[in-house]
Amino acid sequence: MAKQEQTKVKLHLLEPRATEKSYMEQTKRTYVFPVKCGMGKQEIAKLVEKEFNVKVTDVRTLIRDGKKTKFSKGKHAYPGITHRQDKKYAYVTLAEGNSIKVFEEPEDNKTSAKDAKADKKAEKKTAKADKNAGKENK
Repeated sequence: MAKQEQTKVKLHLLEPRATEKSYMEQTKRTYVFPVKCGMGKQEIAKLVEKEFNVKVTDVRTLIRDGKKTKFSKGKHAYPGITHRQDKKYAYVTLAEGNSIKVFEEPEDNKTSAKDAKADKKAEKKTAKADKNAGKENK
């Protein structure tokens, strides 16, 4: 039982951020990962290489300070200010030819937007024709 708990603590699951800014960075083979504040660049590089089977060429880190938030301990208590937790992000650049799938789409269900619109129009026409045929029969 103790061994299972230790493996859960040591297991790091990295998942790239899926934002507009990170999507723009992906065109330069750079991916953004939220990481723990205590992690170093070399540790991040090894972890990304292990998780995604890619070659890392560069790691840049960024620590965003937690925002100030107001709090009150009661109706007549003097309100105070506290801070949210700091967050650390790693910008990981991969070697030429390597990539990580962030936005996964099913490959067999890929249809273009035009095909989908055409299908909807055809369904509407058949539904209208069925409706009109039902009125004529009455």
